Amino acid sequence: MESILVLTHADETNTALTKASLEAITAGLELASRLSAPLTIGIVAADATNLSQGLPCPALVVSGESFAQPRYATDAAACEALCRAANATIVLAPGSSRFARVAAAVAHRVNGLIDTHITNLNVGSIGGTETLEATRWFYRQRIEAVLTRDVRPWFLLLDAGTHAPFAAADAAQPVITEIAVELPALRTTVTGIRAPKQDEQTIRPDAKMLFVTGAGWTKKQPDGQTHVPEASDLILGFLRLTGASLGSSKSLVDQGGEGQSVLPFLTHLNQVGQTGATPRHAKGLSTCCHGEEPHVVGWRFIADRRAISLDPNCGWTRGKADVVYVADAFPVIAKVNELLTKGN
Repeated sequence: MESILVLTHADETNTALTKASLEAITAGLELASRLSAPLTIGIVAADATNLSQGLPCPALVVSGESFAQPRYATDAAACEALCRAANATIVLAPGSSRFARVAAAVAHRVNGLIDTHITNLNVGSIGGTETLEATRWFYRQRIEAVLTRDVRPWFLLLDAGTHAPFAAADAAQPVITEIAVELPALRTTVTGIRAPKQDEQTIRPDAKMLFVTGAGWTKKQPDGQTHVPEASDLILGFLRLTGASLGSSKSLVDQGGEGQSVLPFLTHLNQVGQTGATPRHAKGLSTCCHGEEPHVVGWRFIADRRAISLDPNCGWTRGKADVVYVADAFPVIAKVNELLTKGN
């Protein structure tokens, strides 16, 4: 019989579980129901007292100041201790940077096997026996595969945005077991976090909207001149007013290497598409992007897709977007920013 462990960790404030962790709990609950398997939740945090409230099943907790910040040595030791205490055959974990850094090592330590970027979990049947089936994408989200494994424990890192976050129906306190961890000698010390200000951050995985720029923002406009500074102000203003995450096509990101004018805040981390990321947001707005297949791959998991384009025959009008606004992105975004500013 299978048994399931869901590994979770606290957010930067150490007062709540991350959204990705709550999504993993939802995946664990659904899978446990299908397999009729026991479910345990493992928590790594500085203080898990409030984090465990409202959880629907027993919890194993590793807590202490050593686990307040992400660090390979402490996180690997904590996850290993939780896995050994739970003795689970299936281990689910969010594909966050914190757990992605250590999950493979933990799987190796407990003689398990790991698969990453899992988007869906189902229960099939092989020879009359129920079998867990894990779905993931390969080749930049062009090929979908369904995986089964005989090796146990089987570690599965879940992509963010594939499940609804768990929401506690009440404040019931589950049975909590504190797990002791023997830490190795620590060679690193976390002294603090240096991060850009929120209004300077352009990649926001939890944003409701993805705003994608294209090369058209840096091309010559109807007056025969480029307006890169104005484009920068419009784009950053839109991001600031909406809280959207910023994406870009490869052509715009690569222009710097070709000696062309570029938007100074764009990097390859903003790139979406065949050679970039495939984010998951509730809404998406593409500007100055032709909607060709390499770009559209990055939009595969966006729920509501809209685009602004001067070309009524561009790729976005051929079924790749739900709504296409045939207009110039410069005045459109300028007007939207004006309305948003007045609304504030």
